[in-house]
Amino acid sequence: MPNPDSHSLPDKPLYRNAPGGSRTILHLKNLWGFRELLYFLAWRDVKVRYKQTLLGAAWAVIQPLFSMLAFTLIFGKLARIPSDGIPYPLFALAGLLPWTFFANAVAGSGQSLVGNANLITKVYFPRVIIPCAGVGAGVVDFVIAFIALAGLMTFYGVGPTWRVLMVVPLVTLTVAAALGVGMWVSALNVRYRDIRHALPFLIQLWLFASPVIYPSSLVPQKWRWVLLLNPLTGIIEGFRAALFPQKEFDWTALAASTVITLALLVYSAHVFRRMERSFADFV
Repeated sequence: MPNPDSHSLPDKPLYRNAPGGSRTILHLKNLWGFRELLYFLAWRDVKVRYKQTLLGAAWAVIQPLFSMLAFTLIFGKLARIPSDGIPYPLFALAGLLPWTFFANAVAGSGQSLVGNANLITKVYFPRVIIPCAGVGAGVVDFVIAFIALAGLMTFYGVGPTWRVLMVVPLVTLTVAAALGVGMWVSALNVRYRDIRHALPFLIQLWLFASPVIYPSSLVPQKWRWVLLLNPLTGIIEGFRAALFPQKEFDWTALAASTVITLALLVYSAHVFRRMERSFADFV
């Protein structure tokens, strides 16, 4: 006798809670198919970040602005660190914008898989969407903070030139760097929960290893190659060169940052792809 409930089953198979048969490292086709989910998760992260806060989105400006004031007082006024002919407040804030975006994006995406455990264990979708959403949410903060930087440039009488167009590829490179580190850290954090304790400390060290509060020219020539191993070096210095006419582009540093960022992105995607099958078991 046929089962009367058999006619109620869906004609299409449900999504499995495991990766499909795609062989590509970055799941580009699957990512495009789930683009609406990516947008939803990113926008949800933005709303959760400022929910029930008194100042709301103003925190996107307060964090780099107050850091700039502290750095200006300590390193600009007291330590008198050179700033390549740029007013130190502008110098510091222009470095803090890409750095703050990178640091917040890595911190957010690094915790994203563990924070979305209930979603991961229910249905399959490309897991890389979750750290991607963590990085994408930081773009909103960057845009708001960039408006504050534009206001400070107006105050100092610094006008943009055609080189400001380089901001777009530099921001894209920053997103790629944050995604590369964020994917790798998020995958490791599922298996090793020590990551959440070590990550803030490592990000703090990374700040002083990046030319945020000092120019690359302050580092002795024989040691400057070590600074180039940091992908943020070329990005931060390039960001300043795009905004301020006093600064010239260091194309060697930009090339090094691009190569290292792309290599890091591919490696992290490969690691993420290998560990993805076990996320539901450990998360």
